[in-house]
Amino acid sequence: MIGSAFEIHNVSGAIRDAVAPVFLLTGIGSILGVLIGRLGRSIDRARFLTDAPDEKRERFMDELKIIVRRTNWLRRAIGLATFAALCICVSIASMFLSVETGLRLPHLVMISFIISMASLILALLCFLREIVLASREVIVPYQQLEKQKKP
Repeated sequence: MIGSAFEIHNVSGAIRDAVAPVFLLTGIGSILGVLIGRLGRSIDRARFLTDAPDEKRERFMDELKIIVRRTNWLRRAIGLATFAALCICVSIASMFLSVETGLRLPHLVMISFIISMASLILALLCFLREIVLASREVIVPYQQLEKQKKP
């Protein structure tokens, strides 16, 4: 229980220090929303293509292969972003545990934050790769149309 002004000052300092990671957590949540939305659209498109009649499905195999690769990159990005968010939570929780218990946990805060940043960087790189693959979905059908036009 918080009793003295010194303890209140320590708790308010922990809250102040936790504000930036909480904003980061909000940003990661927004990124996750985008990733999950893209994953859902990719899955819906893949289902549509696999439900197509056999004669049409052959025409869409290149697109389906790209969608499968996209979903794999999105799954990686979602996993890494979620792991980054969990590490931020550990960092915030360890700040408050440090204040409450008097344990000195700066290394835990620092390591969990660094791991979170590394995971977030990897998640964004996976997202970038997925975007490159998504742009191929536009290019591949266009190239196929161009080939059909040429005699």
